[in-house]
Amino acid sequence: MEDRSSGIEGKLEDGGSKTLDSEEISHLALDIGGTLIKLVYFSRNDNWTVDDKGLKSPKGDSPLRVSSCNPNYAILNGRIHFAKFETSKINECLEFIRSKKVISAGYWHHEAPVSDKNVIKATGGGAYKFADLFKDNLGLSLDKEDEMDCLVGGANFLLKAVHHEAFTYTDGQKEYVQIDHNDLYPYLLVNIGSGVSMIKVDGDDKFERVSGTNVGGGTFWGLGRLLTKCKSFDELLELSHRGNNRVIDMLVGDIYGGLDYSKVRLLEGIREILRIGLASTTIASSFGKAISENKELEDYRPEDVSRSLLRMISNNVGQIAYLNALRFGLKRIFFGGFFIRGHAYTIDTISVAVNFWSKGEAKAMFLRHEGFLGALGAFISHEKNNYDGLKVHQLVERVQTSASNSGDKIQSSLAGDSNDSGNIGAVSIQLSRLSC
Repeated sequence: MEDRSSGIEGKLEDGGSKTLDSEEISHLALDIGGTLIKLVYFSRNDNWTVDDKGLKSPKGDSPLRVSSCNPNYAILNGRIHFAKFETSKINECLEFIRSKKVISAGYWHHEAPVSDKNVIKATGGGAYKFADLFKDNLGLSLDKEDEMDCLVGGANFLLKAVHHEAFTYTDGQKEYVQIDHNDLYPYLLVNIGSGVSMIKVDGDDKFERVSGTNVGGGTFWGLGRLLTKCKSFDELLELSHRGNNRVIDMLVGDIYGGLDYSKVRLLEGIREILRIGLASTTIASSFGKAISENKELEDYRPEDVSRSLLRMISNNVGQIAYLNALRFGLKRIFFGGFFIRGHAYTIDTISVAVNFWSKGEAKAMFLRHEGFLGALGAFISHEKNNYDGLKVHQLVERVQTSASNSGDKIQSSLAGDSNDSGNIGAVSIQLSRLSC
């Protein structure tokens, strides 16, 4: 299991390891993809303080606090936790679930029928592929939810409920985007997992998959593993941070003798140069230099190979995304999926691609919980028959959030929990549903 989840990182509340076994675990949901398993669960925690105005907030150095609540709602204090595992190491996920003692949980209250207590929500192709494995090892049945329903439901949930969820990234600067809930739709959701899905979202339950590409995160990992012998996605990302794609990519300047590609015309006898947007540093052909150079794979640094590969896939996704937004007249493009992984170079490349092809008229927007859209959608599907009754009250950050580049990863100062399996992202929230 990886030591980062959902982009929420920082110091622990008690300065050390903290286990959650004493908390009431419920609402476990899974998104089992071809490459990664994403897991979301809710833990009850009544360890809250009350200020002089009667408002509750979590004790300790928790990342978020909550505004006043409607007295007509039954309040559930606690946290949403995020974790992920490689699908190829699914047994680690099974052991994690067993260690959390969530097998008898899964409902907000304990009135669930006995027959339903060993059922958990799951989405993604692995919900079908590994159903028997969960049943045989944990005695859990997977209640399967549609993958696209969950992606859209998770994105809508985050954009409406979590303050400072969406952001842009320009010239190394992260800027949060204020979302007007009354003017959210339509938008294009680009989910970059093993492959890429592009979904036109027109409302809470109104969407259409309009495009996609098979060149995505799985391509990066698969080709990268073959070309560099890396054993993990994160090792490949770390290599790319130290690489130089210009060693392998053929640039416009390589073709034009170091010059930009410009169009020349005569205007009333005056020679005028019109730039058409292809600077000498523009990539003309990914991996193009390997054609003309008398070199073998072992003559290139793995760092440069991984950098070129990451650049190629990120540029491709950004271009296709913008062209689909243009096709449908969409002004907002949100990117999610674990390919992004909070990686500054990936985010910057996608941003530059969208800016380039739109001539500066569009901006790529990213989600802090980028990799957990499907799992969150499955999570909130517990209440799909009463979705309007499931609320996250207004979240107010207790600590100043700031974007900084540590290595090549965008970090936040939000706190996180950890346990023996590694760091688990956790958001302190209040959830409520309408009282019966």
